[in-house]
Amino acid sequence: MSIVVSSIAQGLLWAVLGLALYLTFRILNFADLTVEGSFPLGAATAVALIAHGTNPYLATLAAIAIGALAGLVTGLLYTKGKIPVLLAGILVMTACLSINLRIMGAANISLLNQETIFSASFLQDLPKYFDGVVVGLIILTVLISTLIWFLQTELGQAFIATGDNAKMAAAFGIKTDQMTIMGLMVSNALIAFGGAVIAQNNGFADINMGIGIVVIALASIIIGEVCFGELSLNQRLVAIVVGSIIYRLVLLAVLQLGFSTNDLNLISSIILAIAMILPQARHYLKLDGILSRGGNAHD
Repeated sequence: MSIVVSSIAQGLLWAVLGLALYLTFRILNFADLTVEGSFPLGAATAVALIAHGTNPYLATLAAIAIGALAGLVTGLLYTKGKIPVLLAGILVMTACLSINLRIMGAANISLLNQETIFSASFLQDLPKYFDGVVVGLIILTVLISTLIWFLQTELGQAFIATGDNAKMAAAFGIKTDQMTIMGLMVSNALIAFGGAVIAQNNGFADINMGIGIVVIALASIIIGEVCFGELSLNQRLVAIVVGSIIYRLVLLAVLQLGFSTNDLNLISSIILAIAMILPQARHYLKLDGILSRGGNAHD
């Protein structure tokens, strides 16, 4: 039972990344690869500060700020430098590797015997792994509520319009470059925040912890969409959280079959590929069914 609770807790905490990536990949229609650098950047910043005696909440805020800075650089490279979307993200992601090493001073840092946001007194009496569930629920409640409110404001609607059709949005007077930069800053701030929280939950930060982040975040988005089908924008935010939990439970089931943790990236890619293929498979099955019924009627 405890291992299932652990997977649910991980699903809740990692859902932050799915929500962040949804802002750029789905709403803004921007394939941002900066996230593979901003995730460990947030983790490195928070853990390094905590290891040097900084309050964990202040360290987490610092991680959010530096993640937003990474998003700002990507946004400026794309909008002002006219560098292609993917290349702009790759450039910042690559730069983050060196910055992370500078921040940590080593390939990894442990938080052994250090205070973290999971050391709060109200979490100490909970059963094992339930602290992650509680913290995850608190974070997601605040985050989803804030996103729902934001996306209904004029600024949020301008942000959505930019992703739908940038040329049309610009024709209506929306400053699309500013919307793009804002979206990248918010998304990467949340990604770095997720990195800081997950690093504190795991008890360490590692230089390689950003590898495969895009696949993991996309998996929660795709699985949520496949499981629930057509949803409103607000409902999709909740579906992403459910998708993240399902993804973690599927990983747990696969590992229970005897696969090694070294295969996690391979398994993640396979799960995402299957989730993306399912809608097409449903379409073909329905088409085959229609053709079959048509053929029978003709006979």
